[in-house]
Amino acid sequence: KLVALALLALLSDAQGRTDRARTREETGAGPLRRVKRGWVWNQFFVLEEYTGLEPLYIGKLHSDMDLGDGSIKYILSGDGAGTTFTIDDSTGDIHAIKRLDREVKAQYMLRAQAWNRLTNRPLEPESEFIVKIQDINDNEPKFLDGPYQATIPEMSSIGTEVIRLTATDADDPTYGNSARVVYSILQGQPYFSVEPKSGIVRVSLGGMDREVRENYSVVIQAKDMGGQLGGLAGTTVVNITLSDVNDNPPMFDQKLYQMSVPESAPVGSVVGRIRAKDRDIGINAEMTYSIIDGDGRDTFDISTDPTHLFGIITIKKPLNFESKASYTLKIEGANTHLDHRFLDKGPFSHVTIVHVSVEDVDEPPEFDSAVYYMEVPENAEVGMVIKTISARDPDAANNSIRYSIDRTSDLGKYFYIDITSGSLMTVLPLDREEITWHNITILAMEMNNPNMIGSLSVAVKILDVNDNAPMLPEYFETSVCETAKAGQRVQTVAAVDPDDPLGGHHFYYSLAPEAANNPNFTLRDNQDNTAWILTRRGGWSQQDQAVYYLPIFISDGEQPVQTSTSTLTIRVCSCDGEGKVMSCNAEAYHLPASLSRGALIAILACIFVLLVMILLMLSLRSQRKKPFLHDVEDNVHENIVRYDDEGGGEEDTEAFDIAAMWNPREAHLVGKQRQDMLPEIESLSRYVPLACVGGPGRSCGGGDSNVHGYVLSKLLEADLDSCAPPYDSLQTYAYEGEGSVADSLSSLQSSCSNTDHEYDYLNNWGPRFKKLAEMYGVLETKSPPMW
Repeated sequence: KLVALALLALLSDAQGRTDRARTREETGAGPLRRVKRGWVWNQFFVLEEYTGLEPLYIGKLHSDMDLGDGSIKYILSGDGAGTTFTIDDSTGDIHAIKRLDREVKAQYMLRAQAWNRLTNRPLEPESEFIVKIQDINDNEPKFLDGPYQATIPEMSSIGTEVIRLTATDADDPTYGNSARVVYSILQGQPYFSVEPKSGIVRVSLGGMDREVRENYSVVIQAKDMGGQLGGLAGTTVVNITLSDVNDNPPMFDQKLYQMSVPESAPVGSVVGRIRAKDRDIGINAEMTYSIIDGDGRDTFDISTDPTHLFGIITIKKPLNFESKASYTLKIEGANTHLDHRFLDKGPFSHVTIVHVSVEDVDEPPEFDSAVYYMEVPENAEVGMVIKTISARDPDAANNSIRYSIDRTSDLGKYFYIDITSGSLMTVLPLDREEITWHNITILAMEMNNPNMIGSLSVAVKILDVNDNAPMLPEYFETSVCETAKAGQRVQTVAAVDPDDPLGGHHFYYSLAPEAANNPNFTLRDNQDNTAWILTRRGGWSQQDQAVYYLPIFISDGEQPVQTSTSTLTIRVCSCDGEGKVMSCNAEAYHLPASLSRGALIAILACIFVLLVMILLMLSLRSQRKKPFLHDVEDNVHENIVRYDDEGGGEEDTEAFDIAAMWNPREAHLVGKQRQDMLPEIESLSRYVPLACVGGPGRSCGGGDSNVHGYVLSKLLEADLDSCAPPYDSLQTYAYEGEGSVADSLSSLQSSCSNTDHEYDYLNNWGPRFKKLAEMYGVLETKSPPMW
């Protein structure tokens, strides 16, 4: 067969040469001179996939110069020469030494040449020829992208395209039927089918329901040779999923649902959840819920949860078991996304009944009002009832209520509430200027259940009463220039009043009666709550009088009228030409300008020596008094009492005279005198009256009763005296005390008063207190007027 194919190729080439020569003769080109050529050919054909044991013979090369004597050598070059194809250099036979595959390489381009074996030179030029590999059906069709996934809606109609498949065959499509593919379905009937030529998979059974079956596996075959017997075939799998459509209506599992909720649940609390189930999925199963009827439409509400599947029932208004113990709700659940192709399968909604029971809860007491507002004048009497608060137990038990005030809201304890009646009253005086508003919290507690407590806010506004007098600031001072003229304004004064009358303040000013006719200053009321202080004369001088005290009488216009007298301090000052104050102190004495520096040093030295002498004299005087005191702790005038030892009682004769306790009136005549001090004045204990604490009918005579009464009297005085120090022992001083004519000279009680002591009474005590009167008393001297 192969030899015949090679001969056919040679004949075809020879016929071509004959035709070309005839053409040249017909055209007058003259006879064609024949060029002697060793061989003539065009191409060789060979079948692929040769499986024989011997090399495959392809064809034979022969040159006319070859006389058969072995002088010609054939050489083969080109694609596959020496590796895939070989040539017998003596005979020119060509063989394939490898298995040929058209799908790997369809043709080979080779070159052949005849050489003189003796001279090793080519006898003719190279000639090319082609070896074509002829196809055989050795490749089955393949689905390169398999397996395949496809999705179609459920309930699709017959003929709906599912997917288009394409199988690839590596064989030569131009040679025979090796690459002509036909499709068929092996698995998936009767639901699906495939078109034989196009490979389109279509629905072949209508009404497929996803809720019945969702997934299908279809096997498709592709066969070459036009599907004839002996063709090669390849298969693939198509997994088909039915997508959901809204073709199923929702439905509640129960016709009646029972729920309960405590009455104390706040508004917005969740009562329960319900669901209308739908066989569809995704958006086709989403629901919306509504209350369409029932006596609880205004009390409860329903909403859809974020998944759009459940209905959430919540409280819309406060519940009260005593008012209504149960409610009925008619609830509808409906699909939100409808498919108009399947409306005939509806209706796509369902209705159910929900019964809600309200549970009784022990509730705290409730007040008749949410908040109270009260107004109380600041001069209200202590104990006045402001308001009666009322609360009740909302439960059926109706327990008794007890009232109290949350003390954290009334830290000053200004108010009190009756525990049973709820009467709110004052217990301390109220002062608007101190606290204008009192915000207190009233607590109501059930008698049988102290844990149930209700609270109420009470706002008490303190109304103003004119109980404060207007006055100038605490210390008010101004100045007047020495060059001031008569009628010149010295100061504008304005009073302050902590009261807050409704019509505003109206102050009236005038000079106090004792200063109304003074020759120095006058006052003008401006009728705008201010007043001017004016001079009545000129010729002011610091040397004559440096300070004036002007009493100003101020009253307000409210009822009851409040008045006060404030003092304005006016200093005489030296001023410059523009009236600016330069100095308000008396002019100091100026030394002559001619005094030398040496004289100044001498004066300072004399002053220094004088100071040294004074300090020395004071030191000697203090040393002279020290021997009179044995021990600092024994000095009874220091009032230092030691608490780390026990008193000596009657045996301690150094601390006090025991005879003074038996008869205090004669204590200065008998007994041992103190050795640690020398009395400088005569004892005044004889003027001390003895208090009788025995009561009516009891004798306060001598003996034990005198001592007993004296001790009890002193004990009573100590108990009533809040400023008395807590001494552990009784000390008797015969020189002064509350019972003496001179009263007490001690400074222990000075802390009880913030005012300065006045010692003018020392002038009335006689010559013994003359020195003290001169030191502390006020001598009657002629002083300039105060205003």
